[in-house]
Amino acid sequence: MFSDLSMGALGLSADLPTAIDLAAKHGFGGVDPDLGYLKQLGSDAAVTEFAAGVGDRGLRWGMAGLPINLTAPAGEFAAALAELPAALSILTAAGIDRVGTWIRPMHDDLSYRRNWVLHVSRLTLVSQLLADAGIRIGLEYIGPKTFWSTERFPFLHSLSEARELIAETGASNIGLILDSYHWYTAGESADDLAGLTDADIVSADINDARDDRERDQQQDLDRRLPGSTGVIDLDGFMSALRAASYTGPVKIEPFMKSLASQPVDEVLADAASRLTSAIGG
Repeated sequence: MFSDLSMGALGLSADLPTAIDLAAKHGFGGVDPDLGYLKQLGSDAAVTEFAAGVGDRGLRWGMAGLPINLTAPAGEFAAALAELPAALSILTAAGIDRVGTWIRPMHDDLSYRRNWVLHVSRLTLVSQLLADAGIRIGLEYIGPKTFWSTERFPFLHSLSEARELIAETGASNIGLILDSYHWYTAGESADDLAGLTDADIVSADINDARDDRERDQQQDLDRRLPGSTGVIDLDGFMSALRAASYTGPVKIEPFMKSLASQPVDEVLADAASRLTSAIGG
């Protein structure tokens, strides 16, 4: 596995070339791509040339966002699906082989079963196009009860449910985005991660939780930097990733507004150090 810089996940803003420079400067192993920026380069050949420069800096691509909303209204989803091949052409030209999205863990109108059927059918369509392009898709389940309990029908919000959904699609290129925060708030342990392999995991995020809240009181957008409070068993989480022989990106996604007010180089030096420590075990 390798340390990955996602400026957005840290609450910081920068265009892709700047993010690449910062990732190289602070010793990250990779950087998350920005499909919007790559589109602006104008051609697949220009994208390939740009991506070669990323490799020359000693960096790998992390995970791009899935450019389609799985729960969009039918017409909007159909239109996005029709545009997906063009986006996949750009990702392929850049050598990006993984995209991801999160599963919204509740719905005001769709019951659990109806929402499940919707996700299976749409993921089946999307994953087929991605497979043809040689791209994997990661799904992130969202653990905090303070989030999934806010609408009429709770939906998938645990590792076991996510794995069941993936299995039902029958697609071999769908895997998990594992986030230590969601793993903790879902009440899971290292035992729940046992048996996973590299093929099951597309990306990983590490965070910590506030130490003045119980597990079911934790808020999705109010986290802490990994290893800062010790609430989350980061050693157990990372040991499970190593046991899975995971080879993909690991990034920090704390949603701490205070980071944006600090010097960027200080934030990134700290993040890189925490990632190196966690990955090194």
